[in-house]
Parts: sequence; structure tokens; C-alpha cells
Amino acid sequence: MSTFSLDEEARLYTTNAEREKYESLATLYGIIVALDYLERAYVRDSVTAAEYSPACTRLLSQYKTMLKLVADDVPSVDDFMARYRMDHPAALHRLKVGVPATIEHSSEAGPETGKWVAETTQSFITFMDALKLRLRAKDQLHPILQELVTGYARFKGSKDWEGRSKMVGWLITLNGMKASEEITEEQSRQLLFDVDHAYAEFFRSLSGKGE
Repeated sequence: MSTFSLDEEARLYTTNAEREKYESLATLYGIIVALDYLERAYVRDSVTAAEYSPACTRLLSQYKTMLKLVADDVPSVDDFMARYRMDHPAALHRLKVGVPATIEHSSEAGPETGKWVAETTQSFITFMDALKLRLRAKDQLHPILQELVTGYARFKGSKDWEGRSKMVGWLITLNGMKASEEITEEQSRQLLFDVDHAYAEFFRSLSGKGE
């Protein structure tokens, strides 16, 4: 008859694969906690926008990497946080948006340089062309839209443009999908309409400032 010692360390795993799984889950947990701390620090002005942006981008990137590694055990971040009773609403919001608050709210405004206008214009055209070419999968559209929103957010006043909130909304929608998931034909038409509207608004706003 085997005996069990209360002093003996309980092992969560018996194989290397199980060990790697639990280490990945622990890393994911740590990323969410760190992101929540960073979000709250930014809101309290404990860190500057210049410090916050790269740190948030790095954590979001690490989160996406870890989520791929534990995809079989973690169907969604909501499920993961509920399973481990994590109460980190600031981190959950940032993970669902998928970009730093400085981009979501355009808090880092800068001068509208000719280079920025050219780059943002190209991003608009690239994304609209992707939709017209019938690209529908999240892993096809999300990176292009994220690049577009990032460039768009650099312009002064963009936080007040109607197109910004619509594009951020679509970014959140795509961010919540699995890589292979596709938007519907109806969603594609609405997305193209919203981005085309934002494109027109973008140039009207710049022209109104005499840029």
C-alpha cells in the first residue's frame, strides 16, 4: 500500500508536454495581470504615453503568441479569466481592443506631415483593395486594419472623427475572431462602406485645416 506524505510537493504534470502546458498557462496569467497593472498605471498618469505604448504593444504581442500555444485548453480569454477567477477588467478591455489606448483614443497627436498622409492613404487603399479582392479571414484582414488604425490615430483631431470609432469597432470584432474565421459577405460590405466613409472624412478633415 502506497503512502502519501503531506510534505510531498503535488505535481500538476507527469510529462514534459503537460509541464509546458502549465508553464504556458502561468505565463498567460502573468501577462494579463501585468497588462491590467499597466492600464491602471497609465490611467493614473503613473507612466507616460511614451512609456506605455511600447510596453502595451509588447504585452499584446506576447498574449497573442501565448494564446496560440494554449489554444486547445483556452477557447477564449473570457473563459480563461473565468476559470481562474481573474478580475482584471482593464486588461480584458485592452485584449479585446487589441491596440494600446494611445491608438484607441488618439491621445498622442502629432503634426500631419506629408509622409503620414501618404502612408495612411496607402493603408486605406490597401485595406479596401483587400476587401474588394474578397479577403475575408481574420488573419488576412486584422493586420492590415491594425496598421491602418495605428497610422490614422497619429493625426490631430482624429479622436473626434466618426470613422475612428467605426474602425476601432471593426478592429475589436476581428480581434475577437479565430485566425481562420471569416467575416460574412454582409459584414464585408458594411466594413468597406465604413472604411470608405472614414477615408473620405480623413481627407475632408485635412483639407479643412488647409493641410
